[in-house]
Amino acid sequence: LITTWRCSCRSARLPHTASRRQRRAAAAAAAAAARRRAPRRRIARCGSNRPPPPPRATTAWRRTASTTTAARSRSRWRWTRDAPAPAAAWSLGAGDQVRRAKTAALFLAAVALPCLVLYRAAVSPAGLFLRPAALPAPPRGDVDPNSEDARLERVLRAAAMANGTVILTTLNSAWAEPGSVVDVFLESFRIGDETRWLLDHLVMVSLDLTAHRRCLQIHRHCFALTTDDGFDFSGEKNFMTDGYLKMMWRRIDFLGHVLAKGYSFIFTDTDIVWFRNPLPHLHHDGDFQIACDHFTGDPDDLSNSPNGGFAYVRSTSATAAFYRYWYAARERHPGLHDQDVLNLIKRDAYVARLGVRIRFLSTDLFAGLCEHGRNLSTVCTMHANCCVGLRRKVDDLGLMLQDWRRFMATPGSDRHSVTWSVPRNCR
Repeated sequence: LITTWRCSCRSARLPHTASRRQRRAAAAAAAAAARRRAPRRRIARCGSNRPPPPPRATTAWRRTASTTTAARSRSRWRWTRDAPAPAAAWSLGAGDQVRRAKTAALFLAAVALPCLVLYRAAVSPAGLFLRPAALPAPPRGDVDPNSEDARLERVLRAAAMANGTVILTTLNSAWAEPGSVVDVFLESFRIGDETRWLLDHLVMVSLDLTAHRRCLQIHRHCFALTTDDGFDFSGEKNFMTDGYLKMMWRRIDFLGHVLAKGYSFIFTDTDIVWFRNPLPHLHHDGDFQIACDHFTGDPDDLSNSPNGGFAYVRSTSATAAFYRYWYAARERHPGLHDQDVLNLIKRDAYVARLGVRIRFLSTDLFAGLCEHGRNLSTVCTMHANCCVGLRRKVDDLGLMLQDWRRFMATPGSDRHSVTWSVPRNCR
């Protein structure tokens, strides 16, 4: 305004003798003329078209007035972006550095992981040949689907009852021939009293390739068990021969492994015929229940003579430890089979500390050629024990099926008169 006033004074050419009042009036007129010549500026008020506030960012913004020709009549506001502040530039650079670091880390991981896998496979090839029982349980994702342990798990899961119980039997080629022991064994399930459904839960454990091929032809659940040191279990194994002992101890080791996997089982020799479902006749409080060659009448009496051909074992940590102890005891008692060693260890302090409840099964219900009741109305299973020779076993097992068919064909009031015709060939 001072500048305008001075210019106005000069342009008015007032004489120096003009009064102070005249000079003030001339200056006011000149200022008014200057304001009329200058473009009008719109004052922003509440509710007017005020430009939006700048975004809150590290970038500096400044407000400038439009100086275009079209805007001379009415001024407009616009926001002009200044150069980024140094702090904003630093933060953008840090983001690039983080992305580069992540990319480098992913690249190193992709290269290092395959190298680690190849290294472990190269330095420990012997571990591939260890037996599953000697290895700790690997994570589920690391299990070889073709390993013996994985195959066993699939078969057991498919055959298990709702409570995790399976029925197990072992089979070699001598007993797997057509018309031999296995055919009589399976036939007993088909003609027994409410026993056919149990075949859905039976797993046949093959000890050689010939037996496994036959199993696949005649049954649903088959498992091929590998043998130690390449020993041949295919032929007939007479009682107490070296092959018989190896086969019996391999069976104990295998059954302990089944317990460790969490499955309870009924083990049955293949030279046993099933006439009734044995599950309702087992002791509800027994962890380890086993048949007898000779029964004293007391299921708790440790003086009973056990027979490992038929046993029910509940899967617990105690029973799994008991089977490991039983299998290890073979080294302290060389030359003895599993039943004799069981008789020696059943009173051991370690077995008592485990708390395994041992029960012995009556020969009236779980009979055998060594000892059996004469009443077919209560018998569940019949064992061709106390018999040497495969042909003799097959013949007397066939007679047992004939006795059962005769019993079932007899009217109910006269069934008490039906008795066993065996032993005949196994005398």
